Formats: sequence, C-alpha cells, structure tokens
Amino acid sequence: MVNFQSFRGVITQINDFFVGQNGESEGCYTLMTVENGNGGIVNFVVSPTTYFVNQEIVAIGDQITGYYDGDAPVPLIYPPQYRALIIVKENNFQNVKVDFFNRQLVSSDGQLQLNLAPFTPISLINEQPFSKNPANRNLIVIYGPTTRSIPAQTTPYKIIVWC
Repeated sequence: MVNFQSFRGVITQINDFFVGQNGESEGCYTLMTVENGNGGIVNFVVSPTTYFVNQEIVAIGDQITGYYDGDAPVPLIYPPQYRALIIVKENNFQNVKVDFFNRQLVSSDGQLQLNLAPFTPISLINEQPFSKNPANRNLIVIYGPTTRSIPAQTTPYKIIVWC
C-alpha cells in the first residue's frame, strides 16, 4: 500500500531534470516547481512513469495536485523534492481522490465512499479494463457530486486501479 501524500498549488517553473551521466535520459525528466500561495513550495520530479489523470498537459500557471509516496526517501534540501507518482490538473467539473479504498470502498481517511454502478468504467493506468473487484486497492477515483454524509458517497465517473 502506497502512503499517498499530496501537495496542491500553481506551477511556477518547469525545467529539464538530468539523471544519469551520459545524457540518455535528457528530455525524459522534468522538475516542476509548485507553490501553494501560503509560502509552501515543492519541487516534483516528473518521470516517464508519472501518471497524468486524463492525460492532461500542464503548463506554468496551472493549478495542480501532485501525489507522491510519503514513505519514499527524499533528499534533505529546500524546497522539498518529491518523485511525482500522479499529477492532477484541477478542473471545476470533476473531483479526484487518490487513496487506498477498503473492502467497503471507503477511503483510508474515511472521507469518501464509492457506490459502483454497472456502467462505472474501471481500468488500469494503461487504460486496459480491470475486471476484478476494486476493493482493497490503491485507486484514482474521478467523480462529481457527493452526498453531504460522513463519509461522503458518490458514484464515480471513472476508477483507475493503481497496481
């Protein structure tokens, strides 16, 4: 189970990030600086394996949420630098929750419960169909309105299983 942590803010810089010594990864990695408006700054290392929800293209000035593994080692520098696992470009027409969902499809923070419909698309991050039960897994859930209960309940627009 991944310990998903997030940081939300506006992209202020996007630069090439070099890994290795021979330049074979040149152009494959970027360093994305995100500021939250309250003085918080984070650098996300974006790799070819970083998953962008809805395959959105991001640019300087976009509001995003970056998800990273809170248990992964990080260099002790300022601003903090995290390996981005998932990037979500903010959108007024949908919500996104990245979390572990238990056997009742309740998120680990207890804030969201999923009500699956027969038409709810469930896929892997490579867009291939996922035919098993999504319970007890790390999920990327794209959804709209919720109930005002605790936990809030929703019928997702789409579920992506993070294996």
